[in-house]
Amino acid sequence: QVQLVESGGGLVQAGGSLRLSCVASGSIFSIKSMGWYRQAPGKQRELVAVAPTGGTTNYADSVKGRFTISRDNAKNTVYLQMNALAPEDTAVYYCNADIGPYSSSYYRRYWGQGTQVTVSS
Repeated sequence: QVQLVESGGGLVQAGGSLRLSCVASGSIFSIKSMGWYRQAPGKQRELVAVAPTGGTTNYADSVKGRFTISRDNAKNTVYLQMNALAPEDTAVYYCNADIGPYSSSYYRRYWGQGTQVTVSS
């Protein structure tokens, strides 16, 4: 069984910063990618940033230049540094990872439980 556990959400004023963390644990043979999505009230879940293993990071246009995704592969951890936060960044942020639990020939997408980020104006 694989688990993703996020931390670091909270309430911050506009212009502030937060750092989210997500740790993957359990039966992990290989990780293909790790990333962050978010879902605001009444909206669909959307990609924020993704960091493929050995690949190029990718960001939603709305967060480019403000958010930075990074990974610590030794710790199976992905981070999201969020700067210059704005009220429209308010959402539940979900970590996800494409993990091969037993080999590198089969991957499954796993999701964390989500962490609330609220930006006040």
